[in-house]
Amino acid sequence: MAADRYGDKTAIISGERRLSYKDLDRESNRAARAFSQFGICRGDKVAFLLGNSPDFIIAFFGVVKIGAVAIPLDPKYKLTELTALFNDFQPDLLLTESPCLETVSSARDRFPFLKHILSLGPRTSTKPGIGQDGGTDSFTYLLPLKSAEPLLFEPAEDDIAVIAYTSGASLSPHGIMLSHQSMAFEAEISGEGFAQTEKDIVPVFALPLHHAAGLTIVGLTSLYRGSTLLMISGMSISNLLETIEKEKATLFIGVPFIYSLMVQHAEEEGIKNDLNSLRLCAGGGSPLSVELSRRFKELYGHHIAQFWGLTEISAHITVQAPDGSSIPGSIGKPLRGCEVRVIDATGQELPPGRTGELICRGPLMKGYYNNPKATAEIIKNGWLQTGDFGHIDIDGNIFITGRKKDLIIPKGQNIAPSDIETVLLKHPKVAEVAALGIPDDSRGEVIIAVIRLKREQTATESDMRRTCLENLANFKVPKEYTFVDFPLKSAEGKIDKKALRKRLALPPVFPE
Repeated sequence: MAADRYGDKTAIISGERRLSYKDLDRESNRAARAFSQFGICRGDKVAFLLGNSPDFIIAFFGVVKIGAVAIPLDPKYKLTELTALFNDFQPDLLLTESPCLETVSSARDRFPFLKHILSLGPRTSTKPGIGQDGGTDSFTYLLPLKSAEPLLFEPAEDDIAVIAYTSGASLSPHGIMLSHQSMAFEAEISGEGFAQTEKDIVPVFALPLHHAAGLTIVGLTSLYRGSTLLMISGMSISNLLETIEKEKATLFIGVPFIYSLMVQHAEEEGIKNDLNSLRLCAGGGSPLSVELSRRFKELYGHHIAQFWGLTEISAHITVQAPDGSSIPGSIGKPLRGCEVRVIDATGQELPPGRTGELICRGPLMKGYYNNPKATAEIIKNGWLQTGDFGHIDIDGNIFITGRKKDLIIPKGQNIAPSDIETVLLKHPKVAEVAALGIPDDSRGEVIIAVIRLKREQTATESDMRRTCLENLANFKVPKEYTFVDFPLKSAEGKIDKKALRKRLALPPVFPE
């Protein structure tokens, strides 16, 4: 955030609310002082359960300005998921809003380490914090009471700024520790990759700020480059297009699912808005098909610059050329200071054109929180083992062709099948379960659960869906449930999901 450089320039637009860079700096100073009032200081952990809003950005900078650690979480998580996550990193303070406030408050006895809860809603406590009178303090009530003068503190570059929990395994969490230095460098090179400047106006649409793409690639990158963030609520494509026209947005970053909806909208209703202000569209989070990219360009006149990365390496580390000159189907080339290689099963580097696992280095995480074993398994000799298969052509263009890790990615959300399997296995009638991702033209993948019931037990799809809805965020709930009467595990006690797909005549996610 560069208040000294951009001053009165608009940093955030959210409906009728507009914040300049100076406003954002002052408000985040107030936030820092508000957090300090509750004893939050360097190294303490502040969890966020918030939707997209200027208050999210204000609070985020307030946290990192005092050297505390911001931990953005998905507000769609259910109590089962939140309990596993909270027990993993044990937050000192939670900043939230309804309905998450009610969910956590009703179960606060489970979290003795949680000293304070702040709400974006009205104040219900007469005493600071939580537990003294059963109420909560209001972040928005406290902010105007604080001084806007900066605190005399400068976090060290190597301090942890964020612990990021992706929407992968939330029941067996892996918290990704990202330093101030790595996140700042990511914002710098991301802006270079998109050729982003202070003239850009960047919509925040269907990319949550609790996710690396929303927070870092869109939010922090834009504020580092002096651009304007344009927050758009809801999922209406019509509203998105109208707002792009009204505010003359220049750079749109989305997941393939949103581009699929935009294509569908244009085919059904035509394009009624003037979108000439757009200079670049970019996409990532899941594979972008050549056909979708081609059709989008036919309808909207824009190439989609595909990018790729992982939260473990701060966000994205490749991008196609903004001028559209990259080879269709590739994920572009590495950003400055980043490297990507292809290795075989023995760890030997492969030559151009050969397929293997992609490994990379750049603004790497410091490791998984309190999990050195998992860290050592994924970072070897300074290189991150990505779990993605692909190849690099002779000109350095990178292509992803498969996935080693057991992951499902619907609508750009990384989902660990183990979360779904763990929840369904707790159902008293279920003996075995396997969650699989099935290709889908618009969503990328949809989730199906393959279930073997215990002997002489019967159950319905509704029974299984109810169990999932009670314990998992809605986006993790399988779309279909298939009941089988044969064992899913091999004699070695493992489920061969590739063999299971073939037995059920289910298509692979990546063409074989």
